[in-house]
Amino acid sequence: MTFHVLTLFPEMIAQMVSHSILGRAVSSGLVCVNAVNIRDYAVNKYGQVDDAPYGGGAGMVMMAPPVYDAWASIADGKKAPRTIYLSPQGRVLTQVLAQELAQESALILLCGHYEGIDERVIDEIVTDEISIGDYVLTGGEPAALVLMDAVGRLVPGVLGKEASHQNESFGAELDGCLEYPHYTRPADFRGRTVPDVLLSGHHGNIAEWRRRQSVERTQRKRPDLL
Repeated sequence: MTFHVLTLFPEMIAQMVSHSILGRAVSSGLVCVNAVNIRDYAVNKYGQVDDAPYGGGAGMVMMAPPVYDAWASIADGKKAPRTIYLSPQGRVLTQVLAQELAQESALILLCGHYEGIDERVIDEIVTDEISIGDYVLTGGEPAALVLMDAVGRLVPGVLGKEASHQNESFGAELDGCLEYPHYTRPADFRGRTVPDVLLSGHHGNIAEWRRRQSVERTQRKRPDLL
């Protein structure tokens, strides 16, 4: 999987993807992250990539030409990868959507700043608008990291054991419910003990307990999922 990230702050992307599981996936070549600096395609020698909005208003708007040219450096006349604009106006990122995106061989992620991006270039190049929640960030880079982490961990080999992302919250294995609770040693922590069924070694009973816990937890915490 290759993520091409169009950004004004490529150093943020480099820092974000250099740690933990995603960092190891990049080091091993299972995931590639290509941060494209939109400022490299500025409209003048001063590095200008934004301007005041037509019609007035506070803030600045990212200009269409630099964004388009940065995108075109990846598309290069070929069929462009699916191009995602990280935007609070987009479709909310879910596990189902992450699984869908993980089937792609490459994705282009467009990170906005200021008051946003000239609508004309969005209309020209963007195939998907995706939101990570109903709130506004200072820029699209943190949202891009969330998407890369959610999608990248689904790439075969990234988690080591494919079972690591099975039976997770929102997954088909749990019928879209939340994941059941987990326990490890010690068996007694400050008087709180591990449920006896998990110590029984009876796999059928354990599976049934986990299924029941998944449904009960979803009813309590996220009834909207049922």
